[in-house]
Amino acid sequence: MTMHVAIIGGGIVGLVSALSLDAVGIKSTVYEAVTEPAPLGVGINLLPHAVRELAELGLLEELLEIGVAIDDLHYLTSDGQPVWHEPRGLSAGYRWPQISIHRGDFQMFLLEKVRQRLGDDAVHMGQEFVALKQESGPARALLRDRRSGQEHEIEADLILGADGIHSAVRRHFYPDEGEPKWNGITLWRATSPVEGPLGNAMLWTGWSGQKFVAYPIGNDPKTGEPRLNWICDVKVTDDGAAPPRDWNRVGNREDFLPLFSQWKWSEVDVPAIVEQSGQIYEFPMVDRDPLPRWTFGSVTLAGDAAHPMYPIGSNGATQGILDARTIAFHLATAPSVDEALARYEDDRREATARIVLMNRQQGPDRVLDIAKERLGDSGKDLEAVFPHSERAEIADGYKRLAGFDPNILNERDSLSVGR
Repeated sequence: MTMHVAIIGGGIVGLVSALSLDAVGIKSTVYEAVTEPAPLGVGINLLPHAVRELAELGLLEELLEIGVAIDDLHYLTSDGQPVWHEPRGLSAGYRWPQISIHRGDFQMFLLEKVRQRLGDDAVHMGQEFVALKQESGPARALLRDRRSGQEHEIEADLILGADGIHSAVRRHFYPDEGEPKWNGITLWRATSPVEGPLGNAMLWTGWSGQKFVAYPIGNDPKTGEPRLNWICDVKVTDDGAAPPRDWNRVGNREDFLPLFSQWKWSEVDVPAIVEQSGQIYEFPMVDRDPLPRWTFGSVTLAGDAAHPMYPIGSNGATQGILDARTIAFHLATAPSVDEALARYEDDRREATARIVLMNRQQGPDRVLDIAKERLGDSGKDLEAVFPHSERAEIADGYKRLAGFDPNILNERDSLSVGR
């Protein structure tokens, strides 16, 4: 009997899940609530442990054509003093690059690949999840067609909830969870038609309460101009406040840019970068508490539906891609769906919970807060108050925790069946 997986959510994780299942010979269908797909969003980073999985799906060469291979990371104080620098991707000894890419371009690329490999009928747009009708055995769900308003049932050997931080599948099992948790930080995000100020490098400046992040994500496919993805973080209220209801609202420079007016150094001019941007979007920095359980009968969760985390350490999309590849591997190799889901949770639930909690402690960005605290306004020597060895342990410790220590990643077994 041929196994069939119904995937709720046609974002990055849902589409990589479909490609991963197809690679091991398992049929899947993706149900996405959005009626018309569009290349929305700004930039994301795909770390080497995610790029390895995408490479094993045969996507690497084309991804490098639409994204940027990152080779450096720089952490600076708000007055431009270097705090930490390290090579990234191939330059750091990984067998796979790190790729920065426009989220919308990446999602459209994945959608095209799913349709090419699985057929046009593999993705159903405008299908809103309404309820689970049966969780065990052949799982059944009720969907609503957003165009017609009609409801219909689907049935599958497994239903995979990959429907993001506001997951309706997750809410079925945790109806009293409430809104995501906001740490009081607002992110203003956009792209500007400028080259990366430090080349193909990631730039992190400031501290947790006020931070500027930038990295190149490749040329605009319409204009051919370079695109620099940037983010301005500002702590605007106390932890625990209710997050704004409008999650993807248009932002205004006047609300944050005056705070960055003096952030100008020899190679970086933050106000100039922001002034050249197109439309700016405003988001709250939110996550959810780790769950005690993802799987209920023949239904499980993946990506932000399972473990939404603060956008620190560039791990959100990366961890969702690892979920997708891991569940496909276990479905192909375990003796039953139940055993495959148990192995999937064993591999992924606690591992991602640790990252969620570490990101609440600022993850690798913690070096910026420590540097600000110890340097103060006294002009102290950084090495004297914050030794390089301590900074290195923070950076290396996060890599180990998040699964991309280069030595471990380069040597671990493949998740491709038969490799």
